Amino acid sequence: MNDIDINAAFDSGNIEVLDISGTQARLAIRRDQQSEFFQWFHFRVSGAAGRELELRLTGLANSAYPGGWPDYRAAVSEDRQFWGRAETSWEPGRDGGTLTIRYRPKGDLAWFAYFAPYSMERHHDLVARIAGRPGVRQRSLGRSLDGQPIDCLEVGEGPLQIWLFARQHPGESMAEWWMEGALDALTSAANPHGRSLRAAARMYLVPNANPDGSRRGHLRTNAVGVNLNREWDNPTAERSPEVLAIRRAMDETGVDFAIDVHGDEAIPAVFMAGFEGIPSLTERQISGYRRYLDILQRRTPDFQTRRGYPTASAGRANLAMATNQIAERFGAVSMTLEMPFKDHADLPCPSQGWSPERSALLGQDCVAALAEWVKG
Repeated sequence: MNDIDINAAFDSGNIEVLDISGTQARLAIRRDQQSEFFQWFHFRVSGAAGRELELRLTGLANSAYPGGWPDYRAAVSEDRQFWGRAETSWEPGRDGGTLTIRYRPKGDLAWFAYFAPYSMERHHDLVARIAGRPGVRQRSLGRSLDGQPIDCLEVGEGPLQIWLFARQHPGESMAEWWMEGALDALTSAANPHGRSLRAAARMYLVPNANPDGSRRGHLRTNAVGVNLNREWDNPTAERSPEVLAIRRAMDETGVDFAIDVHGDEAIPAVFMAGFEGIPSLTERQISGYRRYLDILQRRTPDFQTRRGYPTASAGRANLAMATNQIAERFGAVSMTLEMPFKDHADLPCPSQGWSPERSALLGQDCVAALAEWVKG
């Protein structure tokens, strides 16, 4: 019986092959460049048509978030369009922590990933498609360390200044799927929520704040192993030009409202994290934040407020994080949106878990909620 072939030499690919025997393989995830973070994987298997695959990802007890592996199922696709979920089991005591994926492809090829990837090619297709719509302006805010542009799409003519940005952590690909839905809603001539917002606000959307980490197959960092969401108090051209470019642009426009879009490895829910611990917190800010959460929870059953992160105590917010820095720096209503890598516990989907499609729909719901928030 011929051995399967496993390869990750492509955009956002990440896997190391330790051993292959027939349709069984022992694998490891490569760490982010100059960093100890690792959890994102993305690879393809060929030569497996009709054969039962057993793929063991080892050494995961030392991954960035070991709590993300229990109850997790790997994403799988045979056409790179529809991403389902494969049978997956977690054994913390085996080979340094082992995630075993079992799957029988119908055809010769199958792709596996931590979450459905959002490639840089799709990113450029998205930017080109949206930039071609009436009233949209595209500009590059700066360059990454690898020389990639930090794309920003601007739309709307109103007085409010609203920023939406995603994928500071590149392995959280659901964030750019969310962006695709939000951009479609904001720029569609037929969408009433987008039309309402365009009249009320100037919108600035950064679909991918970390293109280098995205292309390199990183979980959490840029080309030199820097976690961009810990750089907002003092970004530099040497370590974090991506944050430096975005923050400079925000300084030019001001910020009234912002959402930083992410994914969470362990919590099987969609939730928000706020800015309650900033030194200059005002009642206007916190009431605006809570009102947006109330609107979004009413608009979609995919959002909830029971599960989430602990709230920082007064004056103890980490100002190196985007949400806190933006709220403190501009007096904005600012928040971090988190989506699950796992399934959605309140509304599970056996075939796909949390998916690209639901991420995009949530982006549309967030735009609709924002249109209502602005009117209020």
